[in-house]
Amino acid sequence: MSDADDLVNSGQPGDPTAEKDPHDWVTGDEPATGAQKSYLSTLAQQAGEEVPDDLTKADASIKIDELQEETGRGA
Repeated sequence: MSDADDLVNSGQPGDPTAEKDPHDWVTGDEPATGAQKSYLSTLAQQAGEEVPDDLTKADASIKIDELQEETGRGA
């Protein structure tokens, strides 16, 4: 068994086994979730930006990452 076989998706932020490019998500083209929209609204307000209401799940995830970095709220 190799070290790669020992990797288990812990589900924790920063776990490299849990990260996947949002553009590769099967459901990435679906509308953003309520939780994503709510968090984006909070981050956008703090960053002084506006976020479109019609983002996909993938685009919302990418924008969340960008705004977390900008506002310092990212882990």
